[in-house]
Amino acid sequence: MANWFKKEHKKPRLTEGIYQTFRKSQDFICAFNSQAIRPFWICYQRNIIDTKMLQEGILPYLLYAKVYSIKELKGIIPNKEIIITKKEDEIEDKLLQGFIMIQFHKNDNECALINAVKFEKRSVSVPEVEFSVNGPKEAFVESLDTNINLIRRRLPVPELRVKELTVGKVSRTKVAVLYIEDIVDKENVQTVLQRIKDIEYDQISDSSFISQMIVDNSNSPFPQLLETERPDRAASVLVEGKVVMITEGSPQAVITPTTLVEFFSSFEDYFMNWYIASFVRILRLFAVIFSILITPLYVAVLTYHHELIPRDLLATLVISRREVPLPPILEAIFLELTIELLREAGARLPAKVGQTIGIVGGIVIGTASVEAGLTSNVLLIMIALAALASFTTPVYTMGNTIRIIRFPFLLFAELWGLLGIVVCFCFLLTHLIRLTSIGRPYLEPIYPLRLRDLKDAFVRFPFSQLSKRPVYVRPQDKNRVNQDKVNQKKDIDE
Repeated sequence: MANWFKKEHKKPRLTEGIYQTFRKSQDFICAFNSQAIRPFWICYQRNIIDTKMLQEGILPYLLYAKVYSIKELKGIIPNKEIIITKKEDEIEDKLLQGFIMIQFHKNDNECALINAVKFEKRSVSVPEVEFSVNGPKEAFVESLDTNINLIRRRLPVPELRVKELTVGKVSRTKVAVLYIEDIVDKENVQTVLQRIKDIEYDQISDSSFISQMIVDNSNSPFPQLLETERPDRAASVLVEGKVVMITEGSPQAVITPTTLVEFFSSFEDYFMNWYIASFVRILRLFAVIFSILITPLYVAVLTYHHELIPRDLLATLVISRREVPLPPILEAIFLELTIELLREAGARLPAKVGQTIGIVGGIVIGTASVEAGLTSNVLLIMIALAALASFTTPVYTMGNTIRIIRFPFLLFAELWGLLGIVVCFCFLLTHLIRLTSIGRPYLEPIYPLRLRDLKDAFVRFPFSQLSKRPVYVRPQDKNRVNQDKVNQKKDIDE
C-alpha cells in the first residue's frame, strides 16, 4: 500500500483542516492515490483501524471502481456503515473512532467515512467477583457491544431499549442505558439519562465513575447503585423494571434503583431450593451484624459493663488479658488495623503471593502479638471471626462499607459503652432512612414497610409467591405471571 500513495503539500479543502489538527501525531496517515481509476485522498488513524479490512474490503473497490460522485461509494464498497458528510467536527470524531475518510477532489464539499474499527477485546470468561457454583458462567467484558449482546441473548424481546450517550470531554466514553419499555417507570429512565447528560468530567474510565457522579448522596459510605459483572443478573433486574447502565471499557454493569437488602442477596440464591436460599440469606445477615458489633461489644463490656460477663467467662478473659498493657480500645484498633493491612496487601499483590501473605502473615502476626502481650487471644479470635464474617457479603462494594463502619462503633463503645453503640446505631439508621437511590427509598421494604416485597428480601419465597414486581421500582406492569395459572399448579420447589 505504501507504493500506491504519495503525500502532497496541497490538501483538499476538507482534508486541510483535518491534517492541521492531526499532523503532529505520527500514526495519522493522510495520502493521495493517483494510480486508481478515480484518484482519491485517504486519511485514517493507523493504530485504531483494521488494516486487513482496509486491504481486502476497501482498497480493491476504490482502486478499480468507476465512480463519478462520493455518494456512489455506498453501492460499491460492501461496508455496513458508510457516512457521507461535510461537517469537520463529525469527521474528526469518526476518525478518532476508527473510520477511514475518502475524498475524490480537493474542491469537494463532502467526503465518505467508512467504518474500519479494530476491536481488541478479551473473550467472555468466568465471573471472578460474583462466582457461583450453580448457574451460568459468563461475565461481562470491556466491550460495550459484547455486553449488550450478552443481555440481548437472554432477553430477545423488541421492548428492550438501548440508549447510547457519550460522556467525558477527553475520553468520549460511550454509555448505554438499557430498560424494557413496557415495564420500566419512565421517570426512572429520564432521571438516569438526565444525570448522565449532566456529567461534566474530562475522563470516564469505568462504570464506577458514573456511579459516583449520579448518586443521590455522594458523601454516604453506602453504595446506592448496584454493580454486577453477571449478565444473567442484569437481565433479571431489567425484567423487574429497573435500569441498567453499561460503560465502554468496563466489565461491570450498574443497576438502579436498588435497596440495602439487595447487597446481601446473591443471584445464586435463585438457583437453589427456596428453603436453602432463605437460610443462606439469614446466615449472611447475622454474619454482617456479628462482623460490625462483636469488637465494639468487647470494648464496651470490658470498659464499662463487667457485670454482664458470666463468671466462667470472666476467668478466661482475666487470664487472657493478664499481661496486656493496652486498654481494650487500643488493643482492638491495633488488631483491626492489622487485619485491614493484611487484607489490602493481599489484594494488591499477585494472586499467589497475596494468598501466602494473607495466610502466613495472619498466623505469624497474630501469634507474635499474643506472645508479646500486645493483645489477648480472645480478642484475636473475635476479630478473625469478624473478618471472616465480612467476606460473606456477596457485593464487594458493600463489604468495603462494612469494613469502614466498624470503626465509628468502636469509638462510640469506648466513649459510652453499650449506650454509645445504641447511639451510633441510631445515627446509622437515620442515615439509611434518609438515603435514596435515584429518588427511591433505600431502606425499602423495611422503611417504608412493604409486606409484599419482604417475600424476596431477607428470605426468598417460592417462585409461585413472587408473582409481583417490586413496588419501589414502580413498574408499569406489576404482574410477573398469570396468577390464575399459578394457583392451578404448584411450583416445583414447594
